[in-house]
Amino acid sequence: MNKKTPKVASVISLGCSKNLVDSEQLLYQLQRAGYRIKHNSDDAEGGVVIINTCGFIQDAKEESIEIILQYAEARKRGNISRLFVMGCLSERYMEELKVEIPEVDAYFGKFNWQNILSELGEVYHEANKNSRILTTPSHYAYIKISEGCNRDCSFCAIPLITGRHRSREIEDIAQEISDLTRNGVKEFQLIAQDLSYYGKDIYKDYQLAKLIETIADIPGVEWLRLHYAYPQHFPYDILPIIRERDNVCKYLDIALQHCSDGVLQKMRRRIDYSSTLKLIERLRSEVPGIHLRTTVMVGHPGETEEDFQALKQFVQEQKFERMGAFAYSDEEGTYAHRHYTDDVPQEIKQARLDEIMNIQQEIAASINREKIGQVYKVIIDREEPDFFIARTQFDSPEVDPEVFIEKTQALRIGEFYRAEIYSAGIYDLYGNIRS
Repeated sequence: MNKKTPKVASVISLGCSKNLVDSEQLLYQLQRAGYRIKHNSDDAEGGVVIINTCGFIQDAKEESIEIILQYAEARKRGNISRLFVMGCLSERYMEELKVEIPEVDAYFGKFNWQNILSELGEVYHEANKNSRILTTPSHYAYIKISEGCNRDCSFCAIPLITGRHRSREIEDIAQEISDLTRNGVKEFQLIAQDLSYYGKDIYKDYQLAKLIETIADIPGVEWLRLHYAYPQHFPYDILPIIRERDNVCKYLDIALQHCSDGVLQKMRRRIDYSSTLKLIERLRSEVPGIHLRTTVMVGHPGETEEDFQALKQFVQEQKFERMGAFAYSDEEGTYAHRHYTDDVPQEIKQARLDEIMNIQQEIAASINREKIGQVYKVIIDREEPDFFIARTQFDSPEVDPEVFIEKTQALRIGEFYRAEIYSAGIYDLYGNIRS
């Protein structure tokens, strides 16, 4: 009797944590269908390969296309049985991709990836739509509370890909988190394109505060962290909850993009410099010790040297605990692409980017040095040859600093400890466990 060939499926997940959630849900459905699954594996050949693409900015699009081409070659050589592409890039450019890379067996968008199961002759289980195979360490997970965005920022292609904001119901999110806590997840990163807008579409009012309170009450939720708030119509009613709830991290990710009124107006951000300063002041005064993560953009059409100098001064004065920066990318279909000229040369964009990040490096190093001698609650993420790697409540996975713990005793991955910081680098801390 011939032995049945095992079904193998590899999912390659590119882009943001919102994409990762989709990949994890797909992995669950594939495993339930009897597939041996792999995620971002170096050994993705032999079986079905599914690439979950990113289409946010030019660099991300190029990376996605390079990966598709790599596996298209493997498909032609017969090293994989089938090749599927899903996600943001194929949502936006599906017809062009079909023509340019016909070796792909089928393309799916961001919201119809469930059809991959029927393409494989399998059944998609709607009742288990929130079930996932976590690709993160088993003690933390990303929770997507909404899709889409109603903002009309000049530079952003995401609304063209994802459509308008669609909130999930509070009960649905709470059930997902309850299920995950029963499987040992302790830390949750709430993610959305726009946390600030949560609930407005389905409850006719902003409901982020109610959602956070509901989640914080769930047994087993030890850390809850907020990503991607929008400064306009900021939901100030969340601040007392962040301040008073021990399991809601004193952390907020809120992209401000710029400080110059002229640039903010061109960006269609619907907020000005004065309002931005009042927002930051209120965040810090109502939640003492809060760590703010923000993002700024350089090189937007019309950004002058004076605008950039103002941005530098803003960053130096505000001393954001966490900050990323990126250069403007001219994305077709956006307001900026249709109405502005991309008039800042690439070399100037890069020079401004380097300069602003050099400023932030000094700020980050200074803030880290202030933590020397302090004791923080940390969670252990992983073990390396010389250190255990941990994070504080101020550190989101993948993007923020880590705490290197000397191996003076055995520690358990996914458990909380208290660590005293004895040294600090530009981005990372070094500590010892204290009883």
